[in-house]
Amino acid sequence: MKKTMKTITMALSIVTATCGAALATPSTQIWIPSTDIQPYKTIHLNFDSYIRTSKQGAGSVTGNVIDVGPTFGILPFEKIQAEIGFDYIDAGSSVGADTHPFYLNAKVGTPEDSIIKFSPAIAVGIYNVGTKFHVSDPVHPDATKQDIVYGLVARTLPVVGRLTAGGYHGSGTVLTDENGHSANDGVMLSWDRTMTELSDKLWMAVDYMSGKNANGALNFGVSWAFSKNVSVILGYDIYNNTKTGGKNTVTTQVDINYP
Repeated sequence: MKKTMKTITMALSIVTATCGAALATPSTQIWIPSTDIQPYKTIHLNFDSYIRTSKQGAGSVTGNVIDVGPTFGILPFEKIQAEIGFDYIDAGSSVGADTHPFYLNAKVGTPEDSIIKFSPAIAVGIYNVGTKFHVSDPVHPDATKQDIVYGLVARTLPVVGRLTAGGYHGSGTVLTDENGHSANDGVMLSWDRTMTELSDKLWMAVDYMSGKNANGALNFGVSWAFSKNVSVILGYDIYNNTKTGGKNTVTTQVDINYP
C-alpha cells in the first residue's frame, strides 16, 4: 500500500509538471501574480505560450504549453479591488491533466497609498484551481487542483521601480518534488519597472517563485505596449527543478484589455 501511494504521489508530481509551464493566471508579472488588479468592468484576455529551449527526452510529459483565458474586474471601488478569471491550459496531450484543462483564479487587494500615505499595495488570491482532484490512473494522473493561495505586498520606489514580496501555499498532494514529497509552499519575489528613459511603452521585470515543485522558477522578461490596451511580453523561464518543471522555456504573452 505504501509503495502504491508513493507511486501515485510521484505521478502527481509529473502531472503538475505538465501544467507547470503555464499558470491559471491572475494579473501577473512574468510568472508570479502581481498586486495589480483589473479595473471594474475591464475584461483582460491573455494568450501565453511556453516553448521549451531544448528537448525533454523520450517519454517526457513536460512539453510546450499554451494558456488562454479572460480575467474580469468586478469591484467598483477605488481602494478595494477584485478580479476573477479562468484559463484553458493545453500541453498537447490527450491524457493526464489535459483531460481537465480549465482552471480558476481570483484576487482581491488594495493599491499603493490607499490605506495611508506611503502604504504598499496588498493583494491576496488563489490560482491554479483545477477541476480534478482524485487520480483515476496512476500511469496518466489527472489531478489538477494545485489550489495555490498567496499574499503579496508591493511598493514603487523612485528610480528603482516596484519591489514585490510575498509567499504561497498550495496542495501538498499535487505540488510535489520529483520524489513525491510535498513541496507546496515558498516565497514570491519580483522587481518591475517602466523604462521611461527609453520609452513609456517599454517595461521590464524579473520574478522568482521558490520551491522544487513544477511552478518554482526564475523568470526574466520585457514588454512593449503597442497601444493603450495591447501589449506583448517576451520572457525566459528557468525552472528550479527540471525533473518537475522541465527544461527552460521561452514565453510570449499577448495581453489585451477591453475597454
